[in-house]
Amino acid sequence: MSIIDIATFLMVILLMVIAGHWGVRRVQSEKSYLLADNNTGLFALTANLVMTEFNTSTLIAFSAIGYLCGLWALVLPFVFLIGLTFYGITVAKKWKQFNGLSVAQFFSQRYGDSVGKLASFALIAAMTGFSAVYIKSLSIIFSLAFPSVHTWMLSLVLVLLILLLTLRGGLVAIIKNDIISFCILLIFMPLMMLLSWNNSATTPYNITEAMTLLPPSFVVAITLVTMFTYIIAPWYGQKIFSAKTPAIAKQSVMIAAVLVFVLYACAVMATSFLKKNSVVNHDQALPYIVMNILPTGLRGIGFGVFFAAAATTLSGVWSAMTSMVVSDFLGRNNSEGCGRSIYITIAFATIAYLLGNTLVDKILQKLILANIPVLALSFALLAGFYWKKASKAGAIISIVVGLCWGVFTYAYFGEDGGYQWYWAIYGIPLIFGSGAVGSIAFPEIIAQKSTSL
Repeated sequence: MSIIDIATFLMVILLMVIAGHWGVRRVQSEKSYLLADNNTGLFALTANLVMTEFNTSTLIAFSAIGYLCGLWALVLPFVFLIGLTFYGITVAKKWKQFNGLSVAQFFSQRYGDSVGKLASFALIAAMTGFSAVYIKSLSIIFSLAFPSVHTWMLSLVLVLLILLLTLRGGLVAIIKNDIISFCILLIFMPLMMLLSWNNSATTPYNITEAMTLLPPSFVVAITLVTMFTYIIAPWYGQKIFSAKTPAIAKQSVMIAAVLVFVLYACAVMATSFLKKNSVVNHDQALPYIVMNILPTGLRGIGFGVFFAAAATTLSGVWSAMTSMVVSDFLGRNNSEGCGRSIYITIAFATIAYLLGNTLVDKILQKLILANIPVLALSFALLAGFYWKKASKAGAIISIVVGLCWGVFTYAYFGEDGGYQWYWAIYGIPLIFGSGAVGSIAFPEIIAQKSTSL
């Protein structure tokens, strides 16, 4: 990158540093650190949710498929439009009315402490996988800007920079950073798409070939997975707990669903305009646009935007994981300072850094795989909110069935065999069916209903 690019990149980072550290001295309790005092308004929460969802892993994966499949890849952003709309309709207000510290806390109150602990372990395992994938994708983007820097060193610098931005202020700092990033992103993504369109020669795409590379069955499967995993997502639940009111919680999710769709659609369209021989590795299609099509100055802003997207998503996931550890294992104490939450966050960041550099290869596939323990909790959550007869036995049975089926389909069919279809199409009915049968067969084990519901 040129000196001007480096200057504009540092300008974006400086804005985030200022935003993230402005007023963080007021963050003295764990409630402020983890929940922003439950006082987040509509605009701030919408920005927070959009930036939580707009992450470099999905951005790289969707853009790569846009490069391979052309405009047919626009079906992928619809996954989030449908998934987040489903979240807004079914659970956004419910989560805010519950108003806990972590989503796993709901399972403890509804079904008992053992189910809550099981849910917490499953969700922390999933988020560990997510954050490792996010770090890997971020290093892929920045490897083009700094090709001589070793991946381990590059990702270490990026992780340390993310911690610098948000570690002291917790969710308060994350939300402030998200507002800055959100405003820049709304301008940058459509502009990048237009510049790519103007400067690249379109290669005709064969729809049959595109649908072979991106089968409709795969799209249907990940849409269903998204619908029934996002409702449990701890990184969303924590943000919803921070909302001022249940109405703001629902409205912000519905608005975010549309904006996330538009932003990812811009990325897919941008890479679909490239010549098919522009890049050697399709995962580098989006970084190629930033390095070779964007003008000097805007290139640095582009890397700043992508860093911001990863930073806010990663810090949000680590914050949600920290909330779960504090709530589900250590015990909430509003008089506590932020010290233990800071140390827990550092520990999760270290684990994600190590896993991202050792285990992650295919970005999108590993992102989907990490959802297996989350999907397994879907019956226990929705039945807990909407079905009084849901029992502890039914919840446990559904979770075990969900975990076993997900692992089985992955081991038997594999990524090349399209395990996602079998996992989603047969797994969701199995999870809900086994949970319902278990609840009816063992009604005497119904947990005492929480007064918060």
